[in-house]
Parts: sequence; C-alpha cells; structure tokens
Amino acid sequence: MKFRRQRNEEVSVNLTPLIDVVFLLLIFFMVSTTFTRETQLTIDLPEATGEEVRKPPRQIEIGIDKSGHIAVNGERLASDGLENLKQALIQASQGNSKLPLVITADAMTPHQAVVTAMEAAGDLGFSHLSITAQEPPSQ
Repeated sequence: MKFRRQRNEEVSVNLTPLIDVVFLLLIFFMVSTTFTRETQLTIDLPEATGEEVRKPPRQIEIGIDKSGHIAVNGERLASDGLENLKQALIQASQGNSKLPLVITADAMTPHQAVVTAMEAAGDLGFSHLSITAQEPPSQ
C-alpha cells in the first residue's frame, strides 16, 4: 500500500491579538497610575546671634507654650483653634494689619501650633512677622 505523505504545516502563533492585549494593559496601567511629585527642602537654619532689636511702640505678641496653648498679648485664648486666634488678632490689632507681629514659641512647642499662628497672621494680612529666638550660649 502506498501512503501519501502528508505535508506538515508549520504551526504558527498569531501575535496580533497578543499585541492588542499588551497595548490595552499598557493603556490601563498608564491611566490608573498616580504620579506624585516629591520635593525636598534643604534648610540651613540661621544662627540667632546679633544685636537686640528695640521693640516698636506698639506690636502684637503671640506666645505659644510647650503644650501648644496660645496667648495673644499675654491673654491666654479659651481654645487654640484657628478661628479663635483670628478673632483675638483682630481685637488686638483693631483691624490694623500693618502692626508688627511677633511669635514667641517654646522650643518644645508642636510645629502645628506655630504654623497655625503663621496661617492666622497670613490670612489677616499681617506682613511684618518675626519669630523670637534665644541667643546661643557663649563657649
């Protein structure tokens, strides 16, 4: 008996659907990924040496103790919230945002308390803002 030889067809994989799936996955990951921009600040803090500055005739002083309690011109606020601090600053300045504003904070004060004081001053338009510092001990 004579058998015909069958030709073996080459087996091939159609890559077109695979490429389509890869492109769809690429688009999906591009759309669903969130990009964050991380920034860093290099801060070189200044020394607090120099001559003592004379107090202007009228200024507003914000005092913050080590537990974060705030006082405006020596009068402690009932609550340490931003709105309460704004109201106290308005009363102390009588609406004059040109007055110098001095923030005196304890070294162990939570940073948020100082930022809250600076935010209240900025929201009310105080532009002459200074922070007190202690002169380092002489060696």
